[in-house]
Amino acid sequence: MTFGHPANSGSAVDINPATAVARNARGRTCASVNETLPHLRFTSQWTSEEVTWSNSRGHLLLRHADGADLTVELQRCARGRLRNAYPVSSHDLEVQVGGAESTDVLTASLGAVVTAIEAAEPQCRRIVYAVDTDGSFSGAVGRLSVIAAAEAAGFRYVVDVDLADAELSLLVAEPRWVTEVDMDLDHVPGT
Repeated sequence: MTFGHPANSGSAVDINPATAVARNARGRTCASVNETLPHLRFTSQWTSEEVTWSNSRGHLLLRHADGADLTVELQRCARGRLRNAYPVSSHDLEVQVGGAESTDVLTASLGAVVTAIEAAEPQCRRIVYAVDTDGSFSGAVGRLSVIAAAEAAGFRYVVDVDLADAELSLLVAEPRWVTEVDMDLDHVPGT
């Protein structure tokens, strides 16, 4: 199984289904896509209960101190529905949040989940939040409001993708070490 665009030499990842060992185009071993999902710890305002947890997928109940109950699903992008949607990294995680009754609750819950993931799995390059472009959302919350709520939580819009059963807008939250840029053009790394 190969991930990534073939034109990007060195960025494609081959995964042996029998061993779940990932190798890039140069044959170097990457992190296994079967690594266990990180167990998340939340701040005092949030409590969580793991409903199901495996190597590549987890479901938890997230409760806010004010009484808001949400469901959160985490899935390794390399093993889930987004595996062929973009050049996925083995530690990328997709987050799905259900039960948010308002954009404020969605923003707060996404922010809490991102903080917990960054603390639990520092190798995670991208936390992906996918918004269905067909506009089928619960309640009066529309697609653009959901995107704005995710952006308020630190996500940024990246691209629209077509899957076999859905058309999605992908938003990502990336840790600082991924987005930092050294603007000193006279500085040579390693010197």
